[in-house]
Amino acid sequence: MKQVIHRKLSTRIIGLGLIVLLAFTASLSAQTGDPAKGKTLFNSNCAACHQLDKKMTGPALRNMEARLADEEGLDKDWLYAWIRNSSGLIKSGDAYANKIYNEYGGAAMTPFPQLSDEDIDNILAYTAEEKPAPTTPAPVAGAVSGSETTGGISNEIILGALAILFLLLAIGLYLVNKTLRRFAAAQNIEVPEDSKRKPLWKAFIENQFLLLVVAVFFLLASAYFAFGYLMQVGVDQGYQPVQPIHFSHKIHAGDNGIDCKYCHSSARVSKTSGIPSLNVCMNCHKSVYEYTGETSAEYTKEFYDGEIQKLYAAAGWSDAEQKYTGESQPVKWVRIHNLPDFVYFNHSQHVSVGGLECQTCHGPVQEMEVMYQHAPLTMGWCIDCHRTTDVNVEDNAYYTKIHEELSKKYGVEKLTVAEMGGLECGKCHY
Repeated sequence: MKQVIHRKLSTRIIGLGLIVLLAFTASLSAQTGDPAKGKTLFNSNCAACHQLDKKMTGPALRNMEARLADEEGLDKDWLYAWIRNSSGLIKSGDAYANKIYNEYGGAAMTPFPQLSDEDIDNILAYTAEEKPAPTTPAPVAGAVSGSETTGGISNEIILGALAILFLLLAIGLYLVNKTLRRFAAAQNIEVPEDSKRKPLWKAFIENQFLLLVVAVFFLLASAYFAFGYLMQVGVDQGYQPVQPIHFSHKIHAGDNGIDCKYCHSSARVSKTSGIPSLNVCMNCHKSVYEYTGETSAEYTKEFYDGEIQKLYAAAGWSDAEQKYTGESQPVKWVRIHNLPDFVYFNHSQHVSVGGLECQTCHGPVQEMEVMYQHAPLTMGWCIDCHRTTDVNVEDNAYYTKIHEELSKKYGVEKLTVAEMGGLECGKCHY
């Protein structure tokens, strides 16, 4: 009988223990949440007004749950109510809700009634994570210093090769002269006494035909190099100036995938692409106050953060107070792409009508840490493009009639820019 009672009692104790363990596990999982899911929810719902470690439109949210419990004695149920309906909590007379409401200028937080308890727990788990320590970039293997050659043939190599060539020529002339003298001695051919003593340079000067050939050669070579030098005047291919505020097209157009025409919006409708105003930059950088992407030994996180601070100073933005001070500074950007004044080029004609991508003329800007002039932008370069580029006339009523007439005239299905008048002088020159 006692054994039966003990068996029933132990069974009940074990069952009760399992119930308590399951309840504890459920409550622990509810309190912990999933930081990875919370990060996604935070970025899609909270990041427009909040950062983890910095006051923005709303307060910083790092360790928010623990801070409210320690400082204000508020539990998670208060957070559920606040996140789902902050206005209702304010109207109910809640002291801390009204304190936050007044502190941020009477701007009520957007309600999120669609977030479940699990969603909010996940967000709180993400905000409870410790701030990661800054990482020091490792030195790049095989990196070369600025004084080392990075590719191509230097002038020293060319000059050295020419010097060796002239030395070999002189040695060859000496050996030929010596061989001829030995041949004359072997054949008992008498060599005039004056020719034995005559130096090589004097014999060269007295040979008028040889002088004429050398003179013509040097004149042609000089004309060739002079023409090549003069043709490079005004050609700034590879020009890569240092800007007053470092702007990485690689980060903006490459890593972040920002459309070129978001910043250079006038390229769609205007002759020029335009210089983006600082207000366009501040559309994003009001919230993006630090760089969190990949770094290198040359471009560190501190470097990028410093350039953002330069932008704030130029725009007159106080990051601490989250408002404009009215004390802006002009930014003297250095122009990179510049055509002569007598050349007419319309961005909208190429971008909107022609449908060309910016990279066609400006190169792989999405890979450029520092912007440079990719193409020569010469007349020959433009003409070659006009001769080889087919005009996209599909669903373009402007070209329908002229395409039908010209395609019959040239006997082709697709017309190039040149066949549509793209080589006429008046198209590009006033």
